[in-house]
Amino acid sequence: MKLYYSPGTCSLSPHIVLRELGHDFELEKVDIRAKVTESGDDFRAINPKGYVPALKLESGEVLTEGVAIVQHLADAAGARHLAPQPGTLERTRLVEHLNFISAELHKSFGPLFQGASEEAKEAARAKIGSRLDLLEQVFADGRDFLMGESFSVADAYLFTIVSWTHPTGIDLAKWPRIADFVERVARRPTVQAALVAEGRGKAA
Repeated sequence: MKLYYSPGTCSLSPHIVLRELGHDFELEKVDIRAKVTESGDDFRAINPKGYVPALKLESGEVLTEGVAIVQHLADAAGARHLAPQPGTLERTRLVEHLNFISAELHKSFGPLFQGASEEAKEAARAKIGSRLDLLEQVFADGRDFLMGESFSVADAYLFTIVSWTHPTGIDLAKWPRIADFVERVARRPTVQAALVAEGRGKAA
């Protein structure tokens, strides 16, 4: 398998999941502005949408959209600790978390990365804050991860998106449970390895 990624983007989420599963895989960096891969290929020929992540399977087929990729990876490996059995209430809860992160949190960061006006950026920060308020309550029962005591694909995604708060001027001190969650996930060897591989961390 080959994961097409760009440092600092949402492609970190499937990268973490690949490492959690212990898969052998290749990484290929993508210049998402120029739409060119590190090896010089036209990325739009691989993913016509033009953005990461994209995962090329052993069959040659390409999967796009992070939420789809992480679920496929977990299901194909039978990794029920990362994604519960399809058709169960637990799986629906996982999808509920993934959809919330994607639609309500991930997309809300857009103005902070797109050269929007200061007014638009402040509105985005306020919207993100209201979504973080909701997530803070999820952890109010003392759980370590979104689904309870076990790390799931939703945690890889939440960690990835919440890691954008610091560079965009959002202080997680207002959400101490989420801050604790970020620190907890950051200590995972798989997460540290993914960050190092993407040039965003230090080797042990």
